[in-house]
Amino acid sequence: MNRTICLSNKNLQKLRRVDPRLMSYNVEMTEVTGGTFWKAYTPEQIAGKERFPFAGNLNDFTAMENLMQYYPPINLYDEKLRKQAKALGPAWVRVSGTWATKTYYDFDGTTGGKAPNGYASVLTKEQWIGVLDFVKFIGGKLLISVSNCSGDHPNGGELDLTQTRKIFELSHAYGIDIDAAEFMNEPNMLEMSGAPKGYTAADFVRDQDIFNGWVRKNYPGCLLVGPCTVGSFRIGEDTDTPSGGIENLMDICTIDELMDGAKVPLDVFSYHYYNGVSERVASMMPQGHWDGNLAHTDAYLAVAPSNAKLHATYRDRYVPNGQIWVTESGDAGGGGNTWASTYLDVFRTLNELGSFAQITDGIIFHNTLASSDYGFLKHGTFEPRPNYFAVLLWNMLMGETVYATEQGKENLHIYCHSRKDGNDGCVYLIINNSLTDTVAAELPDKAEIYSLSARTLRSPSMRLNGNELSDFNEITAIQSEGKLLLAPATCTFVVL
Repeated sequence: MNRTICLSNKNLQKLRRVDPRLMSYNVEMTEVTGGTFWKAYTPEQIAGKERFPFAGNLNDFTAMENLMQYYPPINLYDEKLRKQAKALGPAWVRVSGTWATKTYYDFDGTTGGKAPNGYASVLTKEQWIGVLDFVKFIGGKLLISVSNCSGDHPNGGELDLTQTRKIFELSHAYGIDIDAAEFMNEPNMLEMSGAPKGYTAADFVRDQDIFNGWVRKNYPGCLLVGPCTVGSFRIGEDTDTPSGGIENLMDICTIDELMDGAKVPLDVFSYHYYNGVSERVASMMPQGHWDGNLAHTDAYLAVAPSNAKLHATYRDRYVPNGQIWVTESGDAGGGGNTWASTYLDVFRTLNELGSFAQITDGIIFHNTLASSDYGFLKHGTFEPRPNYFAVLLWNMLMGETVYATEQGKENLHIYCHSRKDGNDGCVYLIINNSLTDTVAAELPDKAEIYSLSARTLRSPSMRLNGNELSDFNEITAIQSEGKLLLAPATCTFVVL
């Protein structure tokens, strides 16, 4: 069944203004230091023609050989990487991840590359300066989390701030201060996230206060962000729709347990959102994995706004009037699904941005910029993937003022913002996630059209107005007026 919608550029209802750095990203600490990260999928797995092998039981996944492979340190001075990142515009850059919790800062070069007892990896002075130079080059702001492993608790007691002092002091001395900090990555999983054996939620509350109190006293311009939890939430009580599942696999702390009793207030509320778990860990958490043939559906797309609405209630409780930051975001925990690097994930990525801006203000940190299958750029070659071009268009076209749009249409998601170029008018993002139905859009005036599609849903490349995209210099609009036909499985920006 084909439908008709009417677009307007007059008398639009303003909802809010959103942060100009809404679309930001992660550079994993293990990328910076070199180390293990998620093993890349094969071309056959990405195409959906080969299943990922059974991974076994979950323990310390950072050391599971069948899930991980070694990657050398990323070269943050690479011209192609810098060019692609700078084109996205100013962004927050988060350097964190589970590996960061067990990284030793060897800024005086005394370890010889061997991690001291209690740590698992080493960050050198040159590597950290590379991060600082990269952030400066792209006009970015820097968010980090610090180590909180057994090495940071030498006497088995409260947090020792030696490591924290080193990374803040080096950054400050180099002239590029840390702009925001989360104490620990994903503390609700505690030992699984790298904390000392036997570490409890009460220990986290104590140590987060120690860390936050020190930062506020010594670096008052640094935003305090937290609690940086990961989890998943079902869309409704009466549905079996999977939306994560980590809480069904292990005992995890609740947000309340990690926040109640904290004495140093946060500036920003943060959480991690993944739409589920990837094929890599699906055998461990089958209830949390979505099949690829559901990745375009309304139920799948509803997970991100469901998470945003739920966490907004926690923000209101613990950081009233603060922004919400999704400090890790992606299609699936565990390095992304086999389709993360294909056109199929563009529906979710753009719908997350649109729906988040309808609900609240803040930042979404895509995981990652250039690592694993969910990276905007392919690891090593830095070739842009479909999601890269999708968010590039979002940043080019969608302004900061958010307008109300009618929601709840089956297989149709419509969002409207001011124009990024500052001209009068507006920009619509229309996601037609039906695989069969065309939508007719009645245009009130002449419009510039940027319509995204692909040869197949699992295509590793994407088309703009019917032409294959390989470089951001190829981005141009076509003109339309009267009635615009939006083909099935398309995401279209309409500039009025």
